[in-house]
Amino acid sequence: MEIDDLTPAELRVWRAFARGEPVTFRAADDEDSALGADWGPERTVRASVVRALLLNGPHEDGEIPALKLAGARITGVLGLQYGTCDQAVRLSHCYFEDVPLLYGARLRQLNLSDSVLPGLTAATLKVEGVLRMTDCRFSGPVRLGGAQITGALFLDRAAFGAPDAEEPALQLNHMSIGDDLWAPGLRAEGEVRLTAASVAGSVNLKEARLAHPGRPALDAETLTVEGDVLLRHARVRGWIGLRGARITGRLDLSYADLDNPGDAALRASSCTIGELWLRRGTPMRGALNLRRTTTEVLFLEPEVVPDEVLLNNLVYTTLTPQEPAERRLPMLERDGDGYVPHAYEQLTASYLRIGDDRAARIVQLAKQRRHRGTLPWYGRLWGHVQDATVGYGFRPLRACGWLLSLLAVGSLAYALHHPRPLKAAEAPDFNPVFYTLDLLLPVISFGQEGAFAPDGWYQTLSYALVIAGWILATTVFAGVTRTVSRQ
Repeated sequence: MEIDDLTPAELRVWRAFARGEPVTFRAADDEDSALGADWGPERTVRASVVRALLLNGPHEDGEIPALKLAGARITGVLGLQYGTCDQAVRLSHCYFEDVPLLYGARLRQLNLSDSVLPGLTAATLKVEGVLRMTDCRFSGPVRLGGAQITGALFLDRAAFGAPDAEEPALQLNHMSIGDDLWAPGLRAEGEVRLTAASVAGSVNLKEARLAHPGRPALDAETLTVEGDVLLRHARVRGWIGLRGARITGRLDLSYADLDNPGDAALRASSCTIGELWLRRGTPMRGALNLRRTTTEVLFLEPEVVPDEVLLNNLVYTTLTPQEPAERRLPMLERDGDGYVPHAYEQLTASYLRIGDDRAARIVQLAKQRRHRGTLPWYGRLWGHVQDATVGYGFRPLRACGWLLSLLAVGSLAYALHHPRPLKAAEAPDFNPVFYTLDLLLPVISFGQEGAFAPDGWYQTLSYALVIAGWILATTVFAGVTRTVSRQ
């Protein structure tokens, strides 16, 4: 490009480039870049001029060239496909009339902060430093799939809008970031896609506002993050997908507001997460799917749990905060997969780990009662008997009450009416208490039962006591066996 073809505004930018000096056309610090369509030729720079500077701009000995432009209206398409630029590029507070094409380009550093763009096509872009789009506003799709950022990606308070487009508003799929993805306050109307992305630092989406109702608001399947994923105070309309993600640190959804009624609000199945925090927020409107996920610490407050959960094969080492079993059990009863034994075993193990044996017994009793509903009628009948007598072995003292009651009934009945002796000369003195014990206890014998033979109604009572004794003995034995196996 010949220097004689440049406008006064472009000539100013051209001469400043060689010395790395900043050029600003801003009229005021609070000027809105969205009004850039009305800016005149005195602050208009053609995209072809910017391209010529970045690919083959002038140099001065002893100076470090750089493009530092603020408050300009950039006309035409900035096409740098597969181009290489060794200079730092800062196009802040600018207004772009057309979508920049940076597909496959190599840049030292790129700063688009506070600029307004109709979109960005920069798939497989490579940036050796940081990519900064702080406070940017995009009215169309931003395509950064497969990009490689050696440093950090800054999207704090950036706004993305493509609610009616067939593609996501922000595409970061298969992206590699060597530091943090820093995006607190990010706003997106449409899908944010992070599938198969890799982040060496943390993902910060605090106070983000994501809206894609009934559809994926944040799709991050198989995401890999070496640090934390922070969604504190985030508000999401649509579902969050994290299936197969690996998060070394903490997935923090504290104070978050997740809303996707009629479908899952959080799909975090088959994940490996260091800590999962669901606390202090409003109850999810939509299902919570944690199937096959493994986490060391599950920080889950009962108030946040939605009406439907999916917890089959969820594995956690520590469950916090410590809550009574009665407050945790309703969560297991809401499982959309029905009766899930593994969920009860996990909850039992968490209570045993902190030494709360009473809560562990309550969970196991609830498990048996839930299992009873899956049995045929005869199994349910036997289950009711076990529950009423000894609480499936988890309330053994109840058996003592039944035995004492039956002992009192039998002793009183046979004290009022002695059964006749089978051999009067050889029979011992009749004792109604030990006679009743002989009937109730199937293993121990006091020599009373075989020496006397009741008749009539008293014979029927003896049969009932024998049957009751066998039932109590069987259920107590089953309870003791479960207790020993748990220990």
